[in-house]
Formats: sequence, structure tokens, C-alpha cells
Amino acid sequence: MNEQLIKEQICDVCNKMWQKGWVAANDGNVSVRLEDGTFLCTPTGISKSFITPDKLLKINDQCEVLEGAEGYRPSSEIKMHLRVYKEREDVNSVVHAHPPVATAFALAHKPLDSYALIENAIIIGSVPITPFGTPSTNEVPEAIAPYLPEHDVLLLENHGALAIGSDIITAYYRMETLELVANTTFHARLLLGVGNVEEQEIPRETLERLFSMREGYKVTGKHPGYKKYH
Repeated sequence: MNEQLIKEQICDVCNKMWQKGWVAANDGNVSVRLEDGTFLCTPTGISKSFITPDKLLKINDQCEVLEGAEGYRPSSEIKMHLRVYKEREDVNSVVHAHPPVATAFALAHKPLDSYALIENAIIIGSVPITPFGTPSTNEVPEAIAPYLPEHDVLLLENHGALAIGSDIITAYYRMETLELVANTTFHARLLLGVGNVEEQEIPRETLERLFSMREGYKVTGKHPGYKKYH
């Protein structure tokens, strides 16, 4: 894909995240792996509502800036992105944001790992919570690494969420689906009543059919559903 088009997609995704209230101030970051093994990423210290193609940076896998306007530098959280790319050759984009309802589940230490919604079965799978890592350190990359072989969407303990995909649109859609699942699950549990009662999961035989539909929908990435139900 044309590099300029990818830059425009990154800016569009950043703006959509800000409009949806998934990021505030300088929150969140987005990156894309290019065919030559370099990366485009959002700079630190800038609201996603103000991101334009000329503000994006090109870096290598050592986080060295190869191209970018003077004064701009990558977010310290780019370490998390680079760890994803190292662990998953099939991933070409990473989106990190703080969608409020999904982040609330991360704060409450409640993973979104039930299969009560079709969206879990087909699009995002179960969503675990990774252990807490101090922002800007290697603790965060180390915390997410064990989950990457089997998951495309993660809740970050006391932090936010991470979605990855074969391209930026796929990664963005997964973040969007995560917030929908979190919001729907939250309201279902309110209706069921406070306590240990949880939503009813989809029967296994139906889940098997839903899992098999992923190929027809051309859903890429990893999916832990089969592991959970076999």
C-alpha cells in the first residue's frame, strides 16, 4: 500500500479514537509496520485530534527516528508496539487506547473472556488482562509477551487496551469491537443484578459454528476460542 495512504489511515484512526472518547490529551498511540521492516508511529505529546501526516515518525526496530519533523519523538510506549511486532510476524499494526468501559474492566480486574456475544466468537476472541507494568519501562512489553501467541486484543491492568491486526483498519476494528463488547457486557450484568451472576454463554455447538465462520469472513490473527473449548 502507498505510504502516504497509510499515513492518512493512521491520522483517520487517531481522529476517530479521539471523537469516540477513547483517548484524552496525549493518550494512546498507533503504529504500522511497513514492507521494508521500518515503522510509522504517532509522536508523543500530541493529542490524537491534532495528528496530521507530517507529524508522523518513521523509526526502525531500535526505536531510532529515521524520518520526522524536528522536535518530534516516539512515545515511550513504542516499546510495547515493537514487542508485538517481534513476537507476531503476522501483525502489521498496533493500536493502544483507553476506551472507558473496556478500561473499567481492566481497573476492576475482570477479563472479558466469556463467550456470550457473537463478537467474541468471531472477531476478538476472549480478552485477558495482562499484569501491571510501569508505563515507559520494559515491564509493559514483558507483561504482554506471554499473551501475544494466542490473543489479538488485550486489557492492560490499570491502564487501557491493546488491539493488533494484519493492517491498521483491522486493529482499529478490534478496538472498536472491544469497547462494544465491554459496554454490552457491562449493561447485561447490570440487568442481571450485582453479584456473582454473569451473562449466559453461547452453547458450545453454536460456538463451533461461529468459530468456523472466521475463515469465510476472512478474519486474520490468533484466536484462543478453540483452545478454550477443546
